[in-house]
Amino acid sequence: MHHSKTQIYDLIISMHMGTRKIAAISLALTVLLIAFFSIFQPFPTDLNGQNSIGIECESREAMDTIVTVEIVSRENSSKTALDLAFNEIERIEKLMSTYREESEISRLNREGYLLEASPDLVHVIDRSIYYSEISGGAFDITILPMLTLWKTKINSGEYPTDQEINDTLALVNYSNITLENNSIALRTDGMAITLGGVAKGYAVDEAVAVLKRNGYNSGFVNAGGDGMYFGTKPDGSPWKVGLRNPDNKTDTIAVLNISDMAVTTSGNYERYFNESARLSHISDPRSGHPSQSLMSATIIATSALEADALATAVFVLGPVEGMNMVERTEGTECLLITPDRNVLKSTGFKAYEVE
Repeated sequence: MHHSKTQIYDLIISMHMGTRKIAAISLALTVLLIAFFSIFQPFPTDLNGQNSIGIECESREAMDTIVTVEIVSRENSSKTALDLAFNEIERIEKLMSTYREESEISRLNREGYLLEASPDLVHVIDRSIYYSEISGGAFDITILPMLTLWKTKINSGEYPTDQEINDTLALVNYSNITLENNSIALRTDGMAITLGGVAKGYAVDEAVAVLKRNGYNSGFVNAGGDGMYFGTKPDGSPWKVGLRNPDNKTDTIAVLNISDMAVTTSGNYERYFNESARLSHISDPRSGHPSQSLMSATIIATSALEADALATAVFVLGPVEGMNMVERTEGTECLLITPDRNVLKSTGFKAYEVE
């Protein structure tokens, strides 16, 4: 997935400016579209995004990935509902994207504090701190200075020195975030937050909530591999979600029955075009060094935000600690793939698999 995240945040696109940026986006979108429609798309649709069984589907670019919204429609046209979902995703992106100078998160990073923050941002940061705590710091939204260090050094053809990593680690510590009512402060000069490990999941959850408030009780929203699947298909059966084989993108390693749950995959095969780019984006916030003990981590959880955060944490923790954390976390399951291609499943994962 994208996800998409061991503090796997899509910095590749931001590293390429001008023509190179357009080329990188085009390549990424092509890969994601092929993957999604060959695996994740539960129903084929015609060119109008509508078919005979009342399915409405549309894909758009948002949050530096492809977002697909599909609903079981009540009417001949549900375009307004699709627009509402995409508008909600855009609203969240405007609040939480570090690529937008006017976003709340960018203002917080520039000024070190934010008064009268939106309830959305306060909620996401609060939940992020919770996932940092239960993962022992394997998930940490203050990782941005470390990601920036790796990106800068890799772009210049070098690796960070141990001294540079140690100096930057002083800026990475979720416990130095202060939340008080609707105010947020970063207690160390130079700290900076990225919500790349949770913002897409939260946007997916909020888009689903908008659809439900407008009377649509079956469908899914998928943002580059962060998906929330609610209700059922028109025939009453669960949504089918395929997990692609990292060695063969036309093949699946599992197909899941999913209803009212989220599925997210983080993997070092998902977003990175070369080794240097991969190393600059996959950092353990506890050590500052790349995390390479897993090839991918798929999480099933009750919300896309939770699945997003846990996928990042598990990827950093590795197969043993990551599996243990999932087994301790109620309502979550996982499938992990190690670099030597061993497939590990949590105790309840099989219940979701299509036989």
